[in-house]
Amino acid sequence: MAYNLAKRPYTLFGLSTLSEKRNLMNQMNNVYPFRTAWRDLLSDLDRYRFTDGRSLLSMFIMSPGSLACLSYRIGRWIWCYSGPLAALTVILKVLYILANRVVEITTGISITPRAQIGAGLYIGHFGEVFVGEGVIMGINCNLSQGVTIGISGRGDKRGSPQLGDRVYIAPGAKLFGKITLGDDSAVGANAVVSRSLPVRAVAVGIPAKVISLKGSFEYILYRQMENDPVRLNSIAQAEQNSEAPPEIG
Repeated sequence: MAYNLAKRPYTLFGLSTLSEKRNLMNQMNNVYPFRTAWRDLLSDLDRYRFTDGRSLLSMFIMSPGSLACLSYRIGRWIWCYSGPLAALTVILKVLYILANRVVEITTGISITPRAQIGAGLYIGHFGEVFVGEGVIMGINCNLSQGVTIGISGRGDKRGSPQLGDRVYIAPGAKLFGKITLGDDSAVGANAVVSRSLPVRAVAVGIPAKVISLKGSFEYILYRQMENDPVRLNSIAQAEQNSEAPPEIG
């Protein structure tokens, strides 16, 4: 699928600036320059410092998700690297796989470098988090312990979930198949989602059903969120929306 980044208005998981859209599109085209990886990692770590209120050192000690984010950003850069030293990536991949196994054992978090994740990823707790190949996530998303996001389906329906911006996934939730979760959506604890969710949907249960369109605003924290025009616009739309939410199950 071809996207024209020069046209406005433009929508790709609700990314708010052209540079953010281009960064995620580069990832989707297997282009992930070191500068982008570094900037995304800094955004990840800043979310931990802002949300948890810890110093840089205590963040790495007390927040296992920060180590998982560090490992993912390095792995994604290695997997997408195609520069003059590309021949060395085979060695780098082997070293990365070995080092990442240690991170997985230490944190209980497994994120494949073949997933495409926007800046500001936050994983709050230790354990049993799996993000599989083909998964696409927008910016400033939250994953809780026990979350599984992976591929499922057969034939044309086989695929992996695509999450928009500022999506919150509660503990124990499972997301499978070729589905899309809209911006600012939230999935409740232990829910099983196998169908797409609209923007700002709050879904709970097995199978998951939409119970409101109030969004994830109370759960997603990041620096300057009070001044984020995209978030503020989404909040305004949520307040104006008084229609009954659709069901997905």
